[in-house]
Amino acid sequence: MDRAAYVARILHLYRKLPGALNRILRDDRRTASDLHRRGIPIAVVEDAFILTTARRAVGPKDQPLDPIRVLRYLLPVIDELLSAPPAPEYIRYLKAHVRQQCRFTLD
Repeated sequence: MDRAAYVARILHLYRKLPGALNRILRDDRRTASDLHRRGIPIAVVEDAFILTTARRAVGPKDQPLDPIRVLRYLLPVIDELLSAPPAPEYIRYLKAHVRQQCRFTLD
């Protein structure tokens, strides 16, 4: 995938991410470009969106989480997925859970 398509895909998903502020900053574009430059597979970034959404969904309900203000918020999750990839079955399970509970999909 070329850089422009890669960045567009990531920014599209970021805007849809539950808990994000629904805006794109210059830093977000730079972060997406850096991920492309690093050669991070788009599937890993997509899995990071799913994992982040699932983790935020199970957080304490009486203490709302702060909004996600920048795409860099996901970098530790991406690094975690690169260093210890979860089983594909687990990601499929999380995708179904997030789709149903959070109304977030990668479409």
